[in-house]
Amino acid sequence: MDYLALIWWAILIGFLIGGLIDYFIPQAYIEKYLSRHRKRTILYSILLGFLMSACSHGILAISMELYKKGANTSSVIAFLLSSPWANLPITILLFGFFGLNAVFIVVSAIVIVLVTGLIYLHLETHGWIECRQCKKGGDINKLADFSILDDIRRRWHGFKFTSHNLTRAIKGTAQGSWALSKMVLRWLLIGMIMAAFARGFIPQHLFMDYMGPTLLGLTITLLFATIIEVCSEGSSPLAFEIFNQTGAFGNSFTFLMAGVATDYTEIGLIWHNIGKKAALMLPIITVPQIFILGFLFNLLL
Repeated sequence: MDYLALIWWAILIGFLIGGLIDYFIPQAYIEKYLSRHRKRTILYSILLGFLMSACSHGILAISMELYKKGANTSSVIAFLLSSPWANLPITILLFGFFGLNAVFIVVSAIVIVLVTGLIYLHLETHGWIECRQCKKGGDINKLADFSILDDIRRRWHGFKFTSHNLTRAIKGTAQGSWALSKMVLRWLLIGMIMAAFARGFIPQHLFMDYMGPTLLGLTITLLFATIIEVCSEGSSPLAFEIFNQTGAFGNSFTFLMAGVATDYTEIGLIWHNIGKKAALMLPIITVPQIFILGFLFNLLL
């Protein structure tokens, strides 16, 4: 109940915004900018991942579908990481838990995604990881003639503010929010129950001894995040409980980020659909960045 009182508003706002995005932003907008083999494609992937508002488990199928439709490997990886790490609902949720300190988490997550995406882009260019579109020429875009601005203008001029259309928009937004809540809420509840269990049954000195703001504590937190597979929203309460018990902000950051970077479901899906090199490079590239930032946060915050 303490956790629920702390974040209920963030949950509701996140689901509402997610429903608006689900109803009003067409899938074609996302597909258009993920096929080009350019550096700015990584920025597009991060932005669109932010707008997708889905947890790591929910975003997997979308990411693989985008790859099949023509997105490059680097775009898929950036999209896949940015959605659970820095999507809109999780951003709001983190502010509910950590206050203004959530800025450090969100900005750092975006930086890690950007660096990771650019490294994957470099690996693609030299043929060191699998990339279907690179073999086909790298700049294939099935929606090259599609203009998002023209489509927005067409939709805006074509929309009639009648009671029927407004009711349909409200229902569509509600359906999108409900679909997002079914995807996310169970993981959030699991995370809250695990965090409540940790608060109620694990003595504080064990947190301090084994998950404190030290290199050993940071390493144990990293291993803990690797073993426990919880959705990003579900990881938030656990990350907050680590911070609440130890005061080690870097450990909370590491737990939150490493859970996605070492998710064996995610790695396995990349292995099966894209290739083993692309899958293995995910933790190799991301985990050192997470560990270094977590260590710096423990020193500075």
